[in-house]
Amino acid sequence: MLYLKTLIANAEPVLYDGSQLSPHWLYRRFDLSGDAVVAFEGPADVPLDHMVDLEDVKKKAPIASPLMLHFIGEWFLDSLDQGILLQHLFVDEIYQFLLEKGASGFRRRGNDIYYRDRKMSVSIATRSAVSVLMHTALNIETDGTPIPTSGLKELGLNPWEVARAVLDRFQRNSEIWRAARVKVLPR
Repeated sequence: MLYLKTLIANAEPVLYDGSQLSPHWLYRRFDLSGDAVVAFEGPADVPLDHMVDLEDVKKKAPIASPLMLHFIGEWFLDSLDQGILLQHLFVDEIYQFLLEKGASGFRRRGNDIYYRDRKMSVSIATRSAVSVLMHTALNIETDGTPIPTSGLKELGLNPWEVARAVLDRFQRNSEIWRAARVKVLPR
């Protein structure tokens, strides 16, 4: 049995407005209970009152994009630090995948990915009463974004292929981490 459940939900677009960063949203929407990551497409329009990134709130910088590839992750952990590490590792899987695709001009700063100095991704982790939640997204289209952005479309990358590759890589690695955890004797 897999420890981390993954799903590509490509039946219909979902507007990401920040409300998805709530406990058990994946269970309510996609019937996935436990630790899981789901990929879906849709626009992003996050008003300031739904944002959890206080830096963006202070700057009055809402998130908006006409079309993004979104990933929502939920892990039933007690530690936001562990969730942020998982977020960091998840973003690294995306970054490594993009580098392997051979396009030059990618740069990573923290959990943000840039292509030719234009922002390609957003990512945040937060804590609920029962879990740690992550939202990471890559622009697909970029018309009308509030800052200079790049997207998968300009790179000629199919969002669903990116989603499958990233989810597969992250799931395989999460199984390796889990196996490493359970094979050692306590001291």
